[in-house]
Amino acid sequence: MFNRRHLVLGFAGVLALGAALAFGPLASAASKTFDQKTFEAAQSAGKPILLHVHAPWCPTCRAQEPILSKIEGAAKFKDLVVLRIDFDSKKDVLRGFRVNQQSTLIVFKGKQEVGRSTGDTNAASIETLVGKAI
Repeated sequence: MFNRRHLVLGFAGVLALGAALAFGPLASAASKTFDQKTFEAAQSAGKPILLHVHAPWCPTCRAQEPILSKIEGAAKFKDLVVLRIDFDSKKDVLRGFRVNQQSTLIVFKGKQEVGRSTGDTNAASIETLVGKAI
């Protein structure tokens, strides 16, 4: 028998599914935490690398997330290694990359840095930046 409880539970399930579909890709953007060994292995293999300096409290970083998620899902960038560096807890790593601000994107083609930007939330320019690594 169908009653109000079923309707409410069904609606809650639909909302949860919608949220998962809408926000699920945000969790995958730059989902690997920076690790020096992973970074060096990707460099040695000549892979395209994107370092995303991120802070959870940063609105610009949050605006970059869906853009980076879309880039990661594109066939053109299938070999891209995306590593997230936490701005608040990885100060030693940030010094090594000469980064002073969150929302910084650094792109490498193997061992060579080929571009960087800070505070950019324009999808086209971020894709162009990441494209330098391919």
